[in-house]
This record gives sequence, structure tokens and C-alpha cells, in this order.
Amino acid sequence: MSSDQNHLKETDTEARFEFKKEQNSSFQTEKGLTEETVRVISEDKDEPEWMLQRRLRALEQFQKMPMPTDWPGQPDLSEVDVNEIVPYIRPDVETRGSVDDWTDLPDDIKDTFDKLGIPEAEKNALSGVGAQYESEVVYQNMQERWQDKGVVFMNMDQAVQEHEDLVKEYFMTKCVPPSDNKFAALHGAIWSGGSFVYVPEDTTVDMPVQAYFRMNSEGMGQFEHTLIIAEENSEVHYIEGCSAPKYSAFNLHSGGVEVFVGEDAHVQYSTVQNWSKNTYNLNTKRAIVEKNGRMEWISGSMGSKATMLYPATILKGRGASDNHITIAFAGEGQNIDTGAKVYHNAPDTKSTIESKSISKDGGRTNYRGLVHISEGARNSSTAVECDALMFDNESTSDTMPYMEINESSVDVAHEATVGKIGDEDIFYLQSRGLDDDDAKQMIVSGFIEPITEELPIEYAVELNRLVELEMEGSLG
Repeated sequence: MSSDQNHLKETDTEARFEFKKEQNSSFQTEKGLTEETVRVISEDKDEPEWMLQRRLRALEQFQKMPMPTDWPGQPDLSEVDVNEIVPYIRPDVETRGSVDDWTDLPDDIKDTFDKLGIPEAEKNALSGVGAQYESEVVYQNMQERWQDKGVVFMNMDQAVQEHEDLVKEYFMTKCVPPSDNKFAALHGAIWSGGSFVYVPEDTTVDMPVQAYFRMNSEGMGQFEHTLIIAEENSEVHYIEGCSAPKYSAFNLHSGGVEVFVGEDAHVQYSTVQNWSKNTYNLNTKRAIVEKNGRMEWISGSMGSKATMLYPATILKGRGASDNHITIAFAGEGQNIDTGAKVYHNAPDTKSTIESKSISKDGGRTNYRGLVHISEGARNSSTAVECDALMFDNESTSDTMPYMEINESSVDVAHEATVGKIGDEDIFYLQSRGLDDDDAKQMIVSGFIEPITEELPIEYAVELNRLVELEMEGSLG
């Protein structure tokens, strides 16, 4: 990497995310969503017939389901028109599928990820890296020592071909069926790219694997699918980063994530999403956790015009546990609607949800969550904590917790606080030598620290930088 790129990576976070390349694709569909579009995508990927049929069934469900419009306080989705979206763009890479040597990438794509710091992270702190550009993964690599232990980390298109039995069993059948919601159905019809992670029994992957998703073209949709299978007594940490430059037209991101946590297994899923302010970010993410398994979701969401994101966990086995940690930042013209869903379907299960939100310049944040404890899930416990910080009187923050408790022998707690940065706090810090901006940034950094300390150091630093840029109003 050149010295100029090193300087960019270390000091100029805005420049790292806001650059964009000239669109240069080898194939793309027309705008809109029809049966012909779905067939073209499947044919271009040379998929087996069963996957095409699943896509077509998902398309039928999408066409029958109404747009979600009746949720209290939900983001305005009236601009989201799939007929104005290009759903599939195959980047101009000579080899179909991903390469495993960074130098084999075309210069413009390689430069994109160089500026985002992806190859440096791979060298320093990761056991495997995948990089998706537009609709397809262009680079995928896993350290040999993990491959030798049977760990699989590859793009989903490749997994459909090479691990067909596993994909056929788990892909949108048990965790996120297309019938779940309209955008899950949309995803099921035109998904492309994403990550497949398989960790064998009794295997601990002690370095994170990372996937990075980049939208470069204006007016496109990105629909990557992530499938993680952690067998009994295994452990893995999956990190996801997302970004897109500024656009004049809206873009749509509608990813799908399915996580299967085996007995006594542990999966941590961390994501920092920094879409442009013309991007609608509408994802469906869910995990199923077996006996004594543990699932952790850590999410940072900012940058998009509207986000609706509610990772869900089904605690299926006795003693299973779940932990959600979320931070959301909304500036002018942004509506960030995030939260979590947890279903306690077995005894002795435990969940915690911690949500931190920041709003400024008229932005809106909302925690929308659901905790369901089924009859018979005795001795289960849940704790929900929602904290909101606002910069001004024009910004808003709401908390919409839903509790469905069908068992008496449980422990349930909910706490919510809303506050505004006070003049006395600013004055105190200014008396210690800080200017107004630095004082506010210090208050916000302290506010989100319980979340950033759960992230790997490079992601914690990145999240703090992005929050600082949002506070300055200079990004997006």
C-alpha cells in the first residue's frame, strides 16, 4: 500500500467512504423485478433448479405482500420502488466468482478496498476476509490453518455449488423464510453474494472472519445473504462492514442473515454499517440457538436515509442465551428505526438488550423491540435497557418495547432514559480546556463506550470516527 493510501486510511475517514468509482460492469439486469429478472440472475449464476424454484416462490410471496405502512412511527418508505432499482450488477472481474489473491483484482476494485483498509486488516487481525463489490463477492480468502480444521468461509454463490446439501437444508427454510416479511421475500427472490461460514464441532476460530460489502453504482440494490452454521461446542466471530458513497438517486440494501448456533456453541456477529444518506437499509437477520448456546449481536447503524433493522434470536434450547448491543445515529433527514427481537422458547434461557441512540438536527431514532417468553419457558430472564441522547429540540427519540410474557416464573426488566446534552455539562468541560465541539464529542464517546468496548479495536476506532463525522454534519 502506498504512503498516500496509508495516510488516507489513518486520518481521513470521510474520504475513505465518500469516494466512488466509475461504473464498470460485465453484466447487469434491467431495472425492476419480474420473473424474467429472477430467471436471468439464476441463469447467470448457473444455479441448480431447486434454487431457481425457491427464488420464484419468494417472488410470488413478494408480489402478494403489502408494504409495511401501519407500524407506529415507522420510517417513510414511499420512495422505495423496486421498479426503479437495478437488482443485479456483476462487476467486471475476469474470473467468475471470487479470487483468492488480492493482486488478481482489477485495479479500480482493488483500490476501492485498499482505501477502506481491507487488505491491511486481513494481514493484521483476521483469519479470513471476503469482499463484495456491487452484487458479487470479488475476493475471498481463509487462512490455511483454519481450512485444515474444516472451517469453511466462502461466498454464498460458491457454497450453493460446493456445499449444496448444507445450503439446501438451511437457506431460508428454518430461520428467515421468505414469508416472514415483504423485504425477506424480495431478498429471497434476488439475493446475490454474501458469506457462507461453517465451523465444525469442537472448533474455536480465535481470530475474526470479516466480510465487507460495498455499493458503488447509483440506483442499485444490494441483496447479499449470510449463512453461519456453528456446530456443537464451536466458536466464531463474524464481522461485517458496509458502505456506499453519496448518490443523487436512492439505493436499496436488503440483506439477509441466518445464524445457527449449535449446543454449547458461541457466535458473535458484529456489524458497522455506514450507508449514504440516499440509501434505504432494510434487513432481516435472525439466529436459532440450541441448548446452552450463546448468540451475540453488536450493531452500529448510521448514514442511511432510513433504516429498519431488528435482529431476532430464537432461544430454542434450555440454557441458551442472547445478547444484543446496538448504537444508532440519526442526523438531518434520517430516520433510524432499530431494535431487537428475542423469543424464549425453552426454560432457563437468558437475554439482554442494550440500545444507545443519538439524534441531532431534527433526526429521529427509535427503539422498536419484542421480547416473547413462551409458556413453559420457566426461570427465563430478560433485561432491556434503552438510552437516548439528543442534541437539540428538533430531534426526536422514541422507545417502543413490546413484552409478551406467557409464563409466571420469569424475571423481566426494562429501563429507558432520554436526555439532552446539557449546557452545564458543556460548561464544565470547557472549564477544563475543551472547546464546544470537543466537549460534545467527549460526552458522546462516553455515552457509547459500553458498546464500542465490545467491538474489536479497529472497529471501535472506526465507529468513533464515524460518529464524530456525523456530529460535524460532514458525511453523507
